[in-house]
Amino acid sequence: MNGWANPKNAPPSIPSDPFRVKFIDEATVTVQSGDGGSGCVSFRRERFIPRGGPDGGDGGKGGDVILKASPRKRTLYHFRFQKLFRAENGLGGQGRQKTGRNGADLILDIPPGTLVLDADTGEVLKDFTEPEESAVIARGGRGGQGNTRFKSATHQAPRFAQPGEPGETRTLKLELKLLADVGIMGLPNAGKSTLISVLSSAKPKIADYPFTTLTPNLGVVQTDWGESFVVADIPGLIEGAHSGAGLGIQFLRHLQRTRILVHLIDGPDMDPDHPLASYDALNRELALYDASLAHKPQIVVLNKTDLPGAEVAEELFQSAAAERGDSAPFMTISALTGEGIPELKSRIIQLLKQFDDGKTSQHG
Repeated sequence: MNGWANPKNAPPSIPSDPFRVKFIDEATVTVQSGDGGSGCVSFRRERFIPRGGPDGGDGGKGGDVILKASPRKRTLYHFRFQKLFRAENGLGGQGRQKTGRNGADLILDIPPGTLVLDADTGEVLKDFTEPEESAVIARGGRGGQGNTRFKSATHQAPRFAQPGEPGETRTLKLELKLLADVGIMGLPNAGKSTLISVLSSAKPKIADYPFTTLTPNLGVVQTDWGESFVVADIPGLIEGAHSGAGLGIQFLRHLQRTRILVHLIDGPDMDPDHPLASYDALNRELALYDASLAHKPQIVVLNKTDLPGAEVAEELFQSAAAERGDSAPFMTISALTGEGIPELKSRIIQLLKQFDDGKTSQHG
């Protein structure tokens, strides 16, 4: 026992369909589209034109509120502090039949996978399933007509104009339903649950027996130097997982939906005669289940540097990798003490950015 696990917790029963577990990030915001500008009451007044007549212009249209699914947004965290969003009002019309300027539209970026509901009625307004999708969620008010519009043979000097229409105010409930950007994978007891607990606000059960985690734990990782991201610890995989061994195929499916992988290895528990055994075993399972998984960008991490034997394990791993010509870089951390965690966060953010820019390779 390593002293920080909790052996008193008994393993819960395996759920019938763990794949149905979803991460839900929610936010409630109020949006207001712009009011239309008022029409203008004006009469042409020029020298030598005694009977000029009405020349008031129309008001401008108020700005719309538009939601857009941006692949660069991964959580709804940016709605945490601001709750009210307003589009610009249209400007009023002017004399000489000048139309007021339209109000600028307000475009709010949300992550793909966001479900938008009317918070008051529960009506589903839009389900954003694809990147770059957009929808007008609150339409700006029309501009009022100027008095020029009301001139007629019987009413040649109208002294009134229309006011602009008010914009719409809606309270929206945003629900983000997706799996993680980053999947933490490793053999049982590699320290995945501990790692996600220090990376994010997730509170998984932690113990020193295999298969402590029976459903994926997901959390939002907030940083001061990059976009927040969603991370999941994928329940312990073992050799034969691709054919259903252990928790098997139920959780390999989750890895298909991640952008990058953190391959966590228990350093002190490494076989000194075969330092790459666990690393190779998991990569083999990925390839046997889905060839594309073997090509996902990976960050290889040796965990538990706080325990005896960690330095020896690091040397053995590095030597074995170099001997066979595997130059994949790796990091060392202690999920328990926090050693190396800031560097790991920084590397994940860099790799996610490269992924967004289409510049990733298999090993991060």
